[in-house]
Amino acid sequence: MDLKPQRRLRVVKSTTPQPERKPAPSPETNPAGVRISKLMAERGLCSRREADGYIEQGLVFVNGERVTELGTRALPDAEITLAGAAKLSQSKRVTILIHKPIGYVSGQAEDGHQPAVSLISERSHWSGDQGQRFYPAHLRGLAPAGRLDIDSTGLLVLTQDGRVARQLIGDDSEVEKEYLVRVEGRLAENGLALLNHGLSLDGHVLRPARVEWLNDDQLRFVLKEGRKRQIRRMCELVGLRVLGLKRVRIGRLRLGDLPVGQWRYLGGGEGF
Repeated sequence: MDLKPQRRLRVVKSTTPQPERKPAPSPETNPAGVRISKLMAERGLCSRREADGYIEQGLVFVNGERVTELGTRALPDAEITLAGAAKLSQSKRVTILIHKPIGYVSGQAEDGHQPAVSLISERSHWSGDQGQRFYPAHLRGLAPAGRLDIDSTGLLVLTQDGRVARQLIGDDSEVEKEYLVRVEGRLAENGLALLNHGLSLDGHVLRPARVEWLNDDQLRFVLKEGRKRQIRRMCELVGLRVLGLKRVRIGRLRLGDLPVGQWRYLGGGEGF
């Protein structure tokens, strides 16, 4: 038997420089492309918040591949589709049109004033609306798509659907809102022209509007934006004071015969 000690092999580390391994870019840091949730909102598929929920549930497909990780990006021209479950969920979301009375705020309760959503119940459902039955679940997640001042009355939209909200109040919204405005005071020289275009609020140049006299003390405003107390502040800049303001139309939908304090559903064949 050979009892000679075994020679140990010495391991020599290679001095040849190895290529640096770069970590794979994560969806959060990869600069290529646009967040899928943003693309979905821009295309009107849903809101960004809803998109994140669908992605987490695995209900979003990009170029045929399922996406499940938040923050994932894609090229701007990527094909994005929703699974059937997401489309079914969207079809069950309601949009409500209410004739908001004076004294109610559009959003959250403030300064002791109740929000318009508190008016929605089976009892206040307009009898002329025969399209859908009221369920308490329709109040869940219902939010105003635009504001109407506490001192103003008229058509207000409340919706569970992020697509509707973006269409009405997104930065690129082209949906018109029409108002009847009763005023007093002395209109400044070229004041009507300024109301149509040329005024600024909070350092922001207002988008062109359509403003005309209906009679001696009433103006008709048609706007495509809705800054806080915009019409009242516009009038103040040209020497007028608003005595009453009523919104009578949003896009193609008019207030019509809907009584004050009552509401109806947006019908399946209706759109703004």
